[in-house]
Amino acid sequence: MPDFNSVSRGLNISKVDFHYEENNKEHHTNEISIQRLIVRRGQSFKLSFNVGRPFRPNDEFFEMIAETGPDASESMGTKSVFGLTKSSGSGKGKPWSMEVQRNTDTTVTLSVLCPADASVGQYSLSVRAGSSASRPVVMGKLLVLFNPWCKEDWVYLPQETERQEYVMNENGCLYQGSDRHIKSHAWDFGQFEDNIVDICLKLLDVNPKCLRNAREDFSARCNPIYVSRVVSAMVNANDDKGVLMGRWHEPYSEGVSPSHWDGSVEILRKWFDSDCRPVKYGQCWVFTGVMCTVLRCLGIPCRPVTNFQSAHDTNANLTIDEYFSESGANLKNSPDSIWNYHVWVEAWMKRPDLSATADYDGWQVVDPTPQEKSEGTYCCGPAPVKAILEGHTNIKYDVPFVFAEVNADIVNWMVMSDGSKKKVSTDKVSVGQNMSTKAVGRDVRVDITSNYKYQEGSKREREVFNEAVGRLGGHIPDVGTGTGPRKITVKIEEVSKPALGLDINLKTVLHNNSSESQTLSVHLNAQAMRYTGVVAAAIWNGVKEIELLPGKAQSLPITIPFSSYGEKLLDNNSIKVSVIATNKRDSNETYLAQKDIVLQSPPLKIVASGTAQLFREAAVEVIFENPLPSVLRNCSITVSGSGLLQRPVVSRFELGPDQKMRMKLSFFPYRQGPKKLVATFDCSILRDIKASCDVNVLLSN
Repeated sequence: MPDFNSVSRGLNISKVDFHYEENNKEHHTNEISIQRLIVRRGQSFKLSFNVGRPFRPNDEFFEMIAETGPDASESMGTKSVFGLTKSSGSGKGKPWSMEVQRNTDTTVTLSVLCPADASVGQYSLSVRAGSSASRPVVMGKLLVLFNPWCKEDWVYLPQETERQEYVMNENGCLYQGSDRHIKSHAWDFGQFEDNIVDICLKLLDVNPKCLRNAREDFSARCNPIYVSRVVSAMVNANDDKGVLMGRWHEPYSEGVSPSHWDGSVEILRKWFDSDCRPVKYGQCWVFTGVMCTVLRCLGIPCRPVTNFQSAHDTNANLTIDEYFSESGANLKNSPDSIWNYHVWVEAWMKRPDLSATADYDGWQVVDPTPQEKSEGTYCCGPAPVKAILEGHTNIKYDVPFVFAEVNADIVNWMVMSDGSKKKVSTDKVSVGQNMSTKAVGRDVRVDITSNYKYQEGSKREREVFNEAVGRLGGHIPDVGTGTGPRKITVKIEEVSKPALGLDINLKTVLHNNSSESQTLSVHLNAQAMRYTGVVAAAIWNGVKEIELLPGKAQSLPITIPFSSYGEKLLDNNSIKVSVIATNKRDSNETYLAQKDIVLQSPPLKIVASGTAQLFREAAVEVIFENPLPSVLRNCSITVSGSGLLQRPVVSRFELGPDQKMRMKLSFFPYRQGPKKLVATFDCSILRDIKASCDVNVLLSN
């Protein structure tokens, strides 16, 4: 195909102006680049042609061709041939179109409209002028993205503040810890960093569906439902050339501990630069952070959401079985589990593929963490949040799995020494707590639990649960009420705030609700846990016998020394404390209490000084003090931030007892606007402590 060095019959088209900067600014893509044409579908852009003489649009033949993917065709919607008055396309959706915006003696400027249902991706633009028999002339390339500013686009988001947050914001907050000790972790999405958009396109191009049938895949890229499902599968590397390999336990010696990552950019670049070999390693919040980057880059509004006390229901019966030994130790006798927290993505889109009688538009759960297969692939969603709220478990995709994550019932069992099992209690309220996401425009937590479930203990919540079971074709599980009168109540309370490096002080409070004295054998147990509910190591245990007087309460102190837990603690700082009390007179009366302890890390500070200006030197200081009475070895501080640092900066050192480290760093901001620096301190004992600070980059004077 000839290029612009050729001469079109009738018109001497010698030059084209793509108006990169003006078009991209109008299309909210100038943060990505102003060196190439990047447009959003459903919105017009302009092109100017130098034609050498006055152009007569009513008398002269002028036709444009837009095509994407291999063997582009109008029937597949990947090719459109259109003129100034009409399109010859017979494929799906609305056609591309153009009209004359300005016409001078030597230049014609056209307004070109990319339809709101066009496939996203890289397009080739060609023009045929003079006659329909002339050969097309290649103009160049343009990149088409989803458009949340366009009402006709399925990803349309009405509020500008939300578009700025869920599409344009390069920084976010991921929430971790436990339901009663929630901590915020700054994440650098960096969707506008150099070459990230090309990496996102590469991710689409190497997905298995594209490798099997590229023509169908490129055609389906018009659909955000399809694209989000592909991205969900491609962020994990379980059954494709995906970005991240998951690993939920040590050692991480062949890669990077999941807790060390601060953002998506380095991960995506590592994957791209290694010819699509998976980056090691990721866990749920890392998978989520990377998926948010890809979706925001492609133009699909999205946000990370954390579900505390998140159930992993492997057999889809909406019930989680938990097992304990007679001494109170948590046993892994079931593939089901309760995670301290689980992080997934919500993406905003319409769902015209679902029932016309119900509104499932809006937020959809799309989860890239490889847990269970969906239609043979490790992906999840998009599952409408509205369907999860109402228990509509027969709606695609993967609503039953997500419903269980937020609203499954728990049955606790004691495994006796002879192997027999005894039901201890049922719990219908603990799963799905304090569901959290970042507020629009502010770094504060918003609780969105009510989007997913009705109030625990309410009649409506039980009705929805029963409907969810019924729509799956099952029967309501017989888990007991769990709400009847109990002779004894057991609680675990914190005496002081648990902090890493200090002894943990708790107490067990037992209350006798009966009119008779009760003699109890009380087993206390502490175990280091992975945040996924898997036991990593035994830390401490004890047993006591007490006599509880009628109507009275008694407290038992629990002290877990740092010397017992320090070397066994994992990077999530999580310890599960369990108490099992058995009536000495009636062994059938057994009472259970549990508490997830997440230890507070020592403080890390990062402070930017002065005013940050574009391309001018700025400074930041990171401060950390060793709180332990021993030397910290293999210490490092890593600082990163999109728009501020092209690459992460790492400093390595050792730190003696009570010694303070001050790391000073200069940087040169290269993008204007609100940005964020993220710092991570790591050593062999204190793992991946985070801090961040805001940096507002102004234009240089």
